[in-house]
Amino acid sequence: MAYSRGTGISCGAKSPQDNILWRALTIFFLFAAMTLTVLPQSALAQNYSFSGFKVEGNRRIETSTIIARTGIEPGQSVTAGQLNDAYQRLLDSGVFETVELTPSGSTLLIEVQEYPTINKISIEGNRRVKDDVLMEVITSQPRRVFTPQVAETDADLIAEVYSAQGRVAATVIPRIIRRSDNRVDLVFEVAEGTTIEIERVSFVGNRAYSDRRLRRVLETKQANFLRTFLRGDTFIADRIEFDKQVLRDFYLSRGYVDFRVNSANVEFTRERDAFFLVMNITEGQKFSFGRITTVSEIPGVDPAPYQDALKIKPGVIYSPTLIENSIARQERLGIKQGVDFLRIEPRVTRNDRDLTLDVEFVLTKGPRIFVERIDIEGNTTTLDRVIRRQFDTVEGDPFNPREIRQSAERIRALGFFAVADVETREGSTPSQVIVDVDVEEQPTGSLSLGGSYSVSDGFGIAIGLRESNFLGRGQNLGITLSTAQDAEQYTINFTEPYLLGRKLRFDLGLGLASTNSSFASYDTKRVFLNPQLTYAIGELSALRVRYGWDRSEMTQQDDETNGAVISSEIAQGKRVSSTLGLSYVYDSRLGGLNPNAGVLFEVGVDAAGLGGDNQFFKTTARTVAQTKVLNEEVTLRASLEMGALHWRGNDFSRTIDRFVLGPNTFRGFEPAGIGPRDLSSGQDDGIGGNYYWVARLESDFPLGLPEELGLRGGVFYDFGNLYNVSNVNTNGADIVGADGSIRHVVGVSLLWDTPFGPLRFNFSQAVKKEEFDKVQNFDLTIQAQF
Repeated sequence: MAYSRGTGISCGAKSPQDNILWRALTIFFLFAAMTLTVLPQSALAQNYSFSGFKVEGNRRIETSTIIARTGIEPGQSVTAGQLNDAYQRLLDSGVFETVELTPSGSTLLIEVQEYPTINKISIEGNRRVKDDVLMEVITSQPRRVFTPQVAETDADLIAEVYSAQGRVAATVIPRIIRRSDNRVDLVFEVAEGTTIEIERVSFVGNRAYSDRRLRRVLETKQANFLRTFLRGDTFIADRIEFDKQVLRDFYLSRGYVDFRVNSANVEFTRERDAFFLVMNITEGQKFSFGRITTVSEIPGVDPAPYQDALKIKPGVIYSPTLIENSIARQERLGIKQGVDFLRIEPRVTRNDRDLTLDVEFVLTKGPRIFVERIDIEGNTTTLDRVIRRQFDTVEGDPFNPREIRQSAERIRALGFFAVADVETREGSTPSQVIVDVDVEEQPTGSLSLGGSYSVSDGFGIAIGLRESNFLGRGQNLGITLSTAQDAEQYTINFTEPYLLGRKLRFDLGLGLASTNSSFASYDTKRVFLNPQLTYAIGELSALRVRYGWDRSEMTQQDDETNGAVISSEIAQGKRVSSTLGLSYVYDSRLGGLNPNAGVLFEVGVDAAGLGGDNQFFKTTARTVAQTKVLNEEVTLRASLEMGALHWRGNDFSRTIDRFVLGPNTFRGFEPAGIGPRDLSSGQDDGIGGNYYWVARLESDFPLGLPEELGLRGGVFYDFGNLYNVSNVNTNGADIVGADGSIRHVVGVSLLWDTPFGPLRFNFSQAVKKEEFDKVQNFDLTIQAQF
């Protein structure tokens, strides 16, 4: 055997017999290849021509409809491929279970078996979700054609309903029961399974905030022993996506501009009965505002007034919300100055060296686009004007995308709609836009049953009826019946948030109240009417004007003997107070520059004498300041409350007209436990005072327990005074404490945020008090809604 470099591997010289054999094999393979090539072409080239059609098996579908669906005309030359296409078209129609096409001479035989129609639909095995809820999500309907594909899709939709409730192991199997006349009953067999809980939520990459603090931000909660009432611990995929956005908003509002959620991993526990949720995050650095400037690119517009309108200052922690509020404030100023199509463009310059962000607000001219109209659809109950008044923009105004977005948020915040979509589209001309508002109504009425307990009033039950969208007008109407062992109250409240179509809130309260307290030697009865107007005079401040009509009386308790003061006050009978009041409120706790700190300030004065029996001036003031420290784990709060009563006229004031302090105002004492007292006739009656002030310092903090238990600790220090009875009919009474003295109380608290409502235990000790004071070393309050 020899090898040739040029041709690779070769054989030696062949004999004549080998050449003959080689030629024979070559001829054979060439013939076979030609045969295989020609035969398919001959088969594919076969044509059919049908002069007639015969359809068998159809009951509901007309024969002419089936023939037309094939797309084959009589006498038409049809190839085998076209015949296959006709077969596929009949199958794709979705009404036939089987199809068979058989050429028979010049006749095409079409044999079909129609899908059955659905006689009825039922769902079996569902206990947690009602039939009505599941029927709304499926597309199969009685008296329509049954198709397996649609039934499988419906089964998946039902499973998604269960998955949204944390039952990810739920399975749904569609089955059919054949009936006569080609009908079937469609049955969805549901195996609900158990809810899969989140056993632990943990974070990776967090340095500024602890896992405990971040878990309070999330809507997803860890499982605990109260999971029967707490459903936030079930695994719901959509909720985790929402939590990722909430977590991002939390960090951004605190200056962490580079924050991101790298991943949110959900893994089964080893027993495969719960999940672990691990969020991998990158916090980044915390930034503050640097230089804040305003420049104008609009000829003739001075940027100085717009710079003065800004509230943010250098050194304040950066927050996108503050940027948004600043833009809105400058745009409102532009409207007042008549600057149309004003756009505020914030240009941020990052300074990594000192961790600041310089913000330059640029005044520019936006495109000349107007709002052509606002179209509202889907509001079957709510009046159009209720939705339209959420827009600061009206037809014909310059188009401002930011204002439209804010209006959409206000519509959603009403709580009247399950869905509220606000979109814009081009109007009749390119320079106009149409704002489309598409809403879906939801129930706005509610019936609530609540319970409460306090040491002063005992156990109580409250029943409330509330309609937040009364007659579709956006008005609020509520009826409350509250009864406790020592107090009863029945009230009707009405609120019109836009009186006369303006941003003027009108409140009306009408009620009947009575007390039968074991801490007093008298009972009270009261009927009242309180209309009030509230007008916002700033972003965080409001002015309130009110009128009050109050008819009250003190009555004798059975088997009780009263002192001289209380006896003379009971003898006065029913008395009417007709008052006109004014108050100012400033509250930055939610909308201020610092999300972790805020101040509430409220001051008011009421003047009685516009009719009625009583004449007086009553002034009250309250201020509260709070902040969070130690990575927002600890809350510090300080408050000061005070009041003064100046009685006018020849009549004497009563205890229920003066200030009476209790554990809600001054912890550590019984109701009417401090202040002036009447000790005559062997009695010990608290009679209140004309002046008081109370300061409270308190803090609450975690106890190191799992936060899903909802337990926190607290400490407090209260001190204050109640004094002066210059307008009291002493009637020879033995009054002590009229000059007053400062009392001091310290204590600890246990706060429990239960699924039933907040529960607070106060344990206190009066460090300084008077010997006639009535102390209360333990106080418990709970309020719950069922």
